[in-house]
Amino acid sequence: MPAPEMDDATRTELEAAAFRRLVQHLRERSDVQNIDLMNLAGFCRNCLAKWYRAAAEEKGIALSDPDAREIIYGMPYPEWQARYQRPATPEQLSAFAASASH
Repeated sequence: MPAPEMDDATRTELEAAAFRRLVQHLRERSDVQNIDLMNLAGFCRNCLAKWYRAAAEEKGIALSDPDAREIIYGMPYPEWQARYQRPATPEQLSAFAASASH
């Protein structure tokens, strides 16, 4: 079934809602490490923060990387790291290295 026709404002609202849900999901799943996201999907929370910052800059809004990360993580990045980030396992690092070579 083809996607329903909709105006740009409605599409933007739906995309924004999906984005907010993705960010909320990532905040709730602090057990999922960024390296796992990178290995599986090719992006992580930091990538999302960089994309957010780039979109802000396209609109003329100055946003630092730490501020963009706080928007995505729901807290300052160093705090998230201290609470949730675990050292990468040799298996995770190996998978990351293999995916980076593609």
